[in-house]
Amino acid sequence: MFGAQQRDIDQIAEYADSSIRQMVRTGSLAPIAGRTGLNRWLYDKWGNRGNAIYTALGSLLTIGLSGLIAWALDEPLVFPSLGATAFLFFETPMAEVASVRNTLIGHTVGTLVAFFWLEVFGLVGEPSAIATGFTADRVACVALSLAFTGGILRLLRAAHPPAGATTVIVSIGLLTTVEECAILLTGVLLLSTAAWCLNRALGVPAPVWTGAK
Repeated sequence: MFGAQQRDIDQIAEYADSSIRQMVRTGSLAPIAGRTGLNRWLYDKWGNRGNAIYTALGSLLTIGLSGLIAWALDEPLVFPSLGATAFLFFETPMAEVASVRNTLIGHTVGTLVAFFWLEVFGLVGEPSAIATGFTADRVACVALSLAFTGGILRLLRAAHPPAGATTVIVSIGLLTTVEECAILLTGVLLLSTAAWCLNRALGVPAPVWTGAK
């Protein structure tokens, strides 16, 4: 349709709402089939402004919950790239990049790849680049971490852009121990579970695992 080949549409749908295959767009959440509850009411009443309210509300509740649990457990379960992940869960909840599958695989690959390059360059346990400044080894570690993360996720068809931020967070030395990386991934699992449950509760039929049709 409109001169696009099916492969082109599928590739676009991977990064946007997968309902784009319908070629109907009137706001980022508009094409969701089977929407109900609060999500449907917001869109029917205010259109894209309702979508904006939904994205803001979902992001507030999920990050707020993660923050409260982090406070209660005294563990750093919230980190910068989770903000982008939360945004995707509610801005494009049916997209493959926002699926539970891509989220878990993306952040896990980003973390493991960065930790691998920290080991290669002997930077595990060293002060972060924020504290000491960048060295040639640190620059190489960051660049290789991001490059390999992107390549591996592309091969796995598990693209999740916030994972690029995660691999940089680890590779610049903000998290350098196995325990810290485990806490990071626990935070990812917590937010993914909360966001999926909230989407379902508020009327978005978010996929259980992957956004692929």
